Amino acid sequence: AHRLLLSLLFAVLPQAALASDGLPRTSDVIEIDGRLDEAAWAGALRIDLDVETEPGENIEARVRTVVFLVEDGENLFVAFDAEDPEPAAIRAFLRDRDNAWEDDYVGITLDTYNNERRAFQFYVNPLGVQMDRKHDEFGANRGKQWEIDSSWDAIWDSAGHVDDRGYVVEMRIPLTQLRFPDGAAEKTWGYDVVRNYPRDRTYRFSNTSIDRNRNCYLCQIGSLQGLEGSVPSSDIEIVPTLTASHAASTDEPAIVPLGGADTNVEGGLTARWGITPDLTANLAVNPDFSQVESDVVQLDVNNRFALFYPEKRPFFLEGSDYFDTPIDAVFSRTIADPDVGAKLTGQRGAHTFGAFAARDAETNLLFPGPLSSDTAELEQSNTAAVARYSYGFSKASSLGALMTVRDGGDYHNHVAGIDGRWRPDDHHTFEFQHLRSDTAYPLAIAEEYEQPLGDFDGDATRLSYEFGTRNWFANLHHFDFSSGFRADSGFITQVGGKKNEVVGGRVWHGGTDDWWSQMRLFTNIEEMVDESGQLLERKKALRFGIGGPMQSWFQVALVDGDEYWDGVLYDLKKFRAYYAFQPRSGLSIELLGAVGDQIDYTNNRAADELLFEPVVTWNLSRNLLLRFRGVFARLDTKDGERIFDAMAADTRLTWQFNLRSFLRLTVQGQDLQRNPDLYIDPVDDRARKVGRQLLYSYKLNPQTVFFLGYADHYVDEDDFESLLVADRAWFMKVGYAWVP
Repeated sequence: AHRLLLSLLFAVLPQAALASDGLPRTSDVIEIDGRLDEAAWAGALRIDLDVETEPGENIEARVRTVVFLVEDGENLFVAFDAEDPEPAAIRAFLRDRDNAWEDDYVGITLDTYNNERRAFQFYVNPLGVQMDRKHDEFGANRGKQWEIDSSWDAIWDSAGHVDDRGYVVEMRIPLTQLRFPDGAAEKTWGYDVVRNYPRDRTYRFSNTSIDRNRNCYLCQIGSLQGLEGSVPSSDIEIVPTLTASHAASTDEPAIVPLGGADTNVEGGLTARWGITPDLTANLAVNPDFSQVESDVVQLDVNNRFALFYPEKRPFFLEGSDYFDTPIDAVFSRTIADPDVGAKLTGQRGAHTFGAFAARDAETNLLFPGPLSSDTAELEQSNTAAVARYSYGFSKASSLGALMTVRDGGDYHNHVAGIDGRWRPDDHHTFEFQHLRSDTAYPLAIAEEYEQPLGDFDGDATRLSYEFGTRNWFANLHHFDFSSGFRADSGFITQVGGKKNEVVGGRVWHGGTDDWWSQMRLFTNIEEMVDESGQLLERKKALRFGIGGPMQSWFQVALVDGDEYWDGVLYDLKKFRAYYAFQPRSGLSIELLGAVGDQIDYTNNRAADELLFEPVVTWNLSRNLLLRFRGVFARLDTKDGERIFDAMAADTRLTWQFNLRSFLRLTVQGQDLQRNPDLYIDPVDDRARKVGRQLLYSYKLNPQTVFFLGYADHYVDEDDFESLLVADRAWFMKVGYAWVP
């Protein structure tokens, strides 16, 4: 009925109100309920998603989707009327926000500075589950064509409704959640509206054709004019938090059992102030930066370098893309336990800038080297600060500078340098960055971890060239990190050498009648030498991938290389295979396997490796979700004797009550079985760990939250007869976003 009413209103209203690229304004109230029954929608800008860009190449969309856009001076309203000839095939499940990417969904991309660099993206599945993220056109330090950051969370409203004709989605996006040029003049934003239609293949429909011969996305989207005289309401968010925990632990569970538990209750405060639409300040005082969700378990055995865990804390995620550079010189997770923090980020015309500082109660250190890395923790506080500036020119090019500081007692690390990106056209991108560091460690730490004594310095340089067209791509990268370079505010695990990498390949696109959608054949060659000229690593790889039925992607790789370790240059050959597919709605499976030569780093010898990593995401019902991620590794000597069997598993079972609340059980386990007779140094024949967490979550929005949980941890590291409890805790967290 509401769709029929909307059609009648369109028939009688003057069509002059519907300019092709103008954003109308309304004074009517729009209720976000997933039903288009307000008169304001009849006066909205109407857009048909009539272009299929994937897998078809700018052909007519196979299903009908209409989008409506309107604003009221403080909010952008977006609605999607998505018809479906088979409503029963619609994929839609209740999930926590940012976790419905395998469902049907609709969304909008907004390049609010219209500079083809960064964009905000808002998506909603048919049941109203929100997904938002930032799009970085250049991929910064990830070596990708572009980077997607789903950790960013805005406060906005959405609703979805499924019926026998398809589904309807409504969004209300407050302008205070966006960054855009200040001023009352009419604004021009880049925009793209899309529909994701997963069936046997994943189809993408849009109002904009995408030329695959252009190596950019934001440079091809449409323009939206409007918002003249818009004055967003006061952009202030004040979030007081209260955390409480009751925990007990022991360092020697076989000797000292769990004792009296400690109870801790703390209050904290974080605040966000949008001084102007393009300038934002953040403050955190005694914040609770403990993670509510457990990190995904990783297998730390026979590894040379420190493992990477992503940042999840909202204070650091806000505006984090402003600090991205080609070299990973800024990684906010190095700030472990700050007592106070402040941040300022913004963009004025061609000038982009950001700065943050924090007083950290812990000082964690990462010692990189040419062959491996190590970590340590100083029992002292430090002050950490980062400043970043970038000047943009010629739409998609920039020059920038970065400075980081960590100081505490007789320790310091200072890093400064420049970077730039030049994009002369849609096919070619040149990039560089040079940094210089000055570092000093406490004498005891320097001696224990074999680091330079006193003050020392170092340099890091990265040069890159990227080329891309519809059918061909190539990348060239050069790294030169001296042995004295340290970036303690970042994540640099390897220094003391020069590395060159060449990547090139060919892409084939399937037709609408082909059983396959895309094929890729590419090769990469990389070589690294240390400062004396010793070859550390040389690798040649040939990879082939193909996309097919059941939204599948299958890829194989043949790798041939040499790797230097502890005075020996090993010849290594490996075979890798990856297969991802969705055999039915709500079920996604990924399988990664590898077999071939490997180095036993602990005992310095050649070995054979077998690796298997399955990932399963399965909606057992609309409310019940199972996620499993496992890693299984086996290492044998060349004579066939077992060195170790290792396993890590992460299982999460979630009951999603509604869009705002869920109950999740997480079980994580690791099991390492070794043959002590094959080790140079004494080792236990078995080490096991099991951790459990039960978490209830209620989120009115990303900042107004309530968490209640229980967690424990069991270990078996010294041939215990059974797993023994090492720690146990109850915890609660309450946060409320007050918006004046």
